[in-house]
Amino acid sequence: MTLVEQVLVLPRDAVPGGTSFLGLRRAGPAELDDLKAAITAHGRWADRPAAEDDPSSKQIIPYVVVRDRTDDGELVFLTERTEAGGDPRLHLRASIGVGGHLNPVDHADPLAAGLRREWDEELATDWTPDFTLVGFLNDDRNSVGSVHLGVVFSVDAAGRPVAVREHEMLSGRLVPVGALRPAWDRLETWSQLVADALWGLAPG
Repeated sequence: MTLVEQVLVLPRDAVPGGTSFLGLRRAGPAELDDLKAAITAHGRWADRPAAEDDPSSKQIIPYVVVRDRTDDGELVFLTERTEAGGDPRLHLRASIGVGGHLNPVDHADPLAAGLRREWDEELATDWTPDFTLVGFLNDDRNSVGSVHLGVVFSVDAAGRPVAVREHEMLSGRLVPVGALRPAWDRLETWSQLVADALWGLAPG
């Protein structure tokens, strides 16, 4: 029997500050504490197929942006899907975010545990990241965004090496922030929203 993935969901009306915003809403430690308290009080585990069709709740997604700096300016870690995947629609799609769903294995402190688990699963590093909250990410303009809420963190690589683990499916490298402009049409929507909020890169 195939097991159905379970993911953490939070009712919309339980999200601190609400979800009536588009893009990145800046937040700090107090807002993060409020979100964790809401998860403790109102969060639940739901079958992912059902959660994907339920816009009355938000699946909580940690989303990490890896940054660095050189004498020539700021860098950001850009991942791109290779053509090895089964869905041609995803070939060469790009992202500046690393993260994913929270699962029951993240039971103790779901957001903190899931954040670190996703980092370890997706990236290969020989150093311990220091996660800094940037804010909350929301986009209700489409059916995918309407059922997810991003919790955006930043990590400073500080010159240390970082690479993707799934080399067959992904490539990843630190690039100058300006390199996101020519890749804009291939960036996932969340990455576009974060890139515009952090660096004002939206075309036009």
